Amino acid sequence: MYELNICHLYPDILNLYGDRGNIIALEKRCSWRGIDVTISNISIGDIFDAEQHDIIFIGGGQDYEQEILQNDLLIEKGSEVKNAINSEKVFLTICGGFQLLGNYYTTWDKKEIELLGALNIWTIGSKERMIGNFVFECDFLMDENCDGKIVGFENHSGKTYLGDGVKPLGKIIKGFGNNGEDKTEGAIYKNVYCSYSHGSLLPKNPTLADHLISIALRQKYKDFVALQSLNDGFESKAHNSMIKRII
Repeated sequence: MYELNICHLYPDILNLYGDRGNIIALEKRCSWRGIDVTISNISIGDIFDAEQHDIIFIGGGQDYEQEILQNDLLIEKGSEVKNAINSEKVFLTICGGFQLLGNYYTTWDKKEIELLGALNIWTIGSKERMIGNFVFECDFLMDENCDGKIVGFENHSGKTYLGDGVKPLGKIIKGFGNNGEDKTEGAIYKNVYCSYSHGSLLPKNPTLADHLISIALRQKYKDFVALQSLNDGFESKAHNSMIKRII
């Protein structure tokens, strides 16, 4: 029997717009297949040992919440987060959690804030917010059963840009995405998947949830081939109805 250990980093601080739903979706989609799941909630002052976890999730938060945990992330947990990324652990990071992995954040009044520097990305603050439901397309999810479209909700004033070595998670069809300029949304680096999508991302996008679970199992078990199919009728209706409404 397979088993996955999921780490929820800063669940008491970064949980904007129900981002914890991503943890619930991962857990349920594993348990429905008979895959055991252990969830560890790790926050400020707790020890983070990258080797103990297969999937690491970081949710979103406003600037205030990010400032609260900045020292803990950079000084106490930074090296282990980087070790986890370099050893190709699976990450899902949302909005503020996405930004925190980058090189720096420049506020709208030109104050530069040093971030973790685990991904070659940077964020520039602006006075105008990018808000609303949005749709983007992930080419790595496209096959005969999936058109690769992902639906979500964004609410951010920071404009994120991707540097060398980092690919976008997807291409914007409707909405703003990373910066409202280059039609990119989110980022992928090694097995780190980042998005501005709240609300939550994975429950209404089961193909992406299964993609992350599959990568984690493939990393951990040499005999893993593919996930058992589930009846996603309800999830698919929610997914498709939102896409029709937005597009």
